[in-house]
Amino acid sequence: MTYTKWFHSHADKHKNIVAKLSARNYTPEQIINYFEFDNMVRTENDFCLLYAMKTKCHDIPHLNCYWCACPYFRFNDNATADNEGNTLFSYCAINAPQGKSFQHENKVHHDCSDCTVSHDTKTILKNFSTDWKETMKACNLTF
Repeated sequence: MTYTKWFHSHADKHKNIVAKLSARNYTPEQIINYFEFDNMVRTENDFCLLYAMKTKCHDIPHLNCYWCACPYFRFNDNATADNEGNTLFSYCAINAPQGKSFQHENKVHHDCSDCTVSHDTKTILKNFSTDWKETMKACNLTF
């Protein structure tokens, strides 16, 4: 699956959950709290492939999945090779020190599994929007 296909598919899942919670008059804090990993595994098992295995993408005690993906993640499914033949498909816009790259067959991708920037409830609330695509719009460099 390409980044773009995942992005749109995930945005639809996120939108449906937020619409359900908004219809119940959840506050922003309640919506964000609903996206805590332990709750999502119980209530929204199809939101993430890892939920079926009860596995976290980040080793964080209170992982919040509201921003599954990070507003600082940048991707381009149509990236072209540089002078050395490497193609950079994704990177971190803020160059977070916990991030790293991995390369496979000259394809370079960003690995944010050690980063916690976007999974903290306080950070999400400070930059809260019910529209995940709006929050993440800078991620997709092919728009």
